[in-house]
Amino acid sequence: MLHVNNRGNRIADTIIHVSLLVVAMFMLFPFIYVLLGSFTSFQDFAGGGVIVIPKEPSLEAYRYVLSSPSLMQSIGVSMFLASVGTLIKLAMTATMAYALASKHLVFRRFFLLMVLIPMLFWPGIIPRFLVVRETGLLNTLWALIFPSAIDAFYLLVMRNFFMDLPIELFESAELDGANDLTIFTRIVLPLSKPILAAIGLFYAVLQWNLYFAAILYIRTPELWPVQVLLRQILILGEGNNIEADVVAPAFSMQMATVMVATVPIIILYPFLQRYFVKGVLTGAIKG
Repeated sequence: MLHVNNRGNRIADTIIHVSLLVVAMFMLFPFIYVLLGSFTSFQDFAGGGVIVIPKEPSLEAYRYVLSSPSLMQSIGVSMFLASVGTLIKLAMTATMAYALASKHLVFRRFFLLMVLIPMLFWPGIIPRFLVVRETGLLNTLWALIFPSAIDAFYLLVMRNFFMDLPIELFESAELDGANDLTIFTRIVLPLSKPILAAIGLFYAVLQWNLYFAAILYIRTPELWPVQVLLRQILILGEGNNIEADVVAPAFSMQMATVMVATVPIIILYPFLQRYFVKGVLTGAIKG
């Protein structure tokens, strides 16, 4: 009976692994297609049909895209939003989560309710736009950071993580005369690397992929993040309005732009992977 069970488990594991491999291949195919399409030359494109693997790979699309001053400027804007914006959001989320996790906070349930209500009942685009305009943030990069500085869901996850920390650490620190700021900076934050890395990665991806908010609040093209400029390049490519001296087809230029806008944020994952699962699971255990 044990032999039959082991055989059945191996068959089930094999089926699961094959199924996951097939799903992974389907998910990777669009990325691989975009990557290979970015190397398509005019010779391959002129042949017609579906281009999967270029016969004559070319780097001209990357040369043109990377030599564009507007693209380099938009990448700089996105890097600013992804770095400074993520640090600001992490700092504000962590401090508020620590306050809500503290049993000494007066009216803690009231403040927690004030966090839950906007998460369940979003006010909408127009009230948010009016707030941004009246605070003088319109057409500035700060409009893409401060209005969404604290995400309610990530705040609750981080609060749960803080509440799971051993209470003895806080009690012993208080007996030694440490105040809340000392406890937060010297005890809580060093122990919270998994959740900080996980939520920081989420914030960085959101900041890098900013599109709708940028169209809504930014009017100056010099302040466009890379996703907005990517849309402009794709529209120009579809309209065949690319300059005549370009030595790469519009298709490969579009694919190259997508790769340039995608690769930087993908590079973050290997460095934060060891914290990612631990941080998310640990912060989601306690309700």
